[in-house]
Amino acid sequence: MKQGKKTGAGYEFSNSWFDTDARPAWDSLIPQIQPKKILEIGSYEGASACYLIEKLGCMFPIELHCIDSWEGGIEHQNQPISMAIVEERFLRNTGLARKASSHEATLVRHKGYSDVKLPKLLASGKNGYFDFIYVDGSHQAPDVLFDAVLAFKLLKVGGVMVFDDYLWSEQLETGKDLLRCPKPAIDAFVNINFKKLTIISAPLYQF
Repeated sequence: MKQGKKTGAGYEFSNSWFDTDARPAWDSLIPQIQPKKILEIGSYEGASACYLIEKLGCMFPIELHCIDSWEGGIEHQNQPISMAIVEERFLRNTGLARKASSHEATLVRHKGYSDVKLPKLLASGKNGYFDFIYVDGSHQAPDVLFDAVLAFKLLKVGGVMVFDDYLWSEQLETGKDLLRCPKPAIDAFVNINFKKLTIISAPLYQF
């Protein structure tokens, strides 16, 4: 696995996905909505989680739930990526962020697949519970649609849900497979629920 790059805060990340695709939109969005109860589906090395702890933990206590299997997706299967190291980095990075936070940052780790963990959150009484939900798990259209539908039930009225990788597509020898992209699922979810939501303008890798 490629050696991770350490940041000024001591975090170690192997890529700049969050900084490139999400941070420009989040720098404007997060200070406006100031969420206290957060759910993210897909945590990887913890870049988004650390960002949220840094930005919000300096103002008030937060509760952050992270769902990830730490097994990687289909697109990781033929890559030299150690998901055990990815998980270790998540634990270390978020530990550093929580330790440096001015207020308590409660992190609840739900290790497993979202199609198991999301129903359990609903069953535990978390319907309409979260202020902010970040959907960045599987990139397969059926999985994204499942995550969207259940996450929407977990989102409170007035809450914000963000999808990552709206325009992402896997580079296959046979070309693009629409069922292995998030966009068709996100579009279907928005179309079905258009009377219940408002779209916030953002760069199109973040929807």
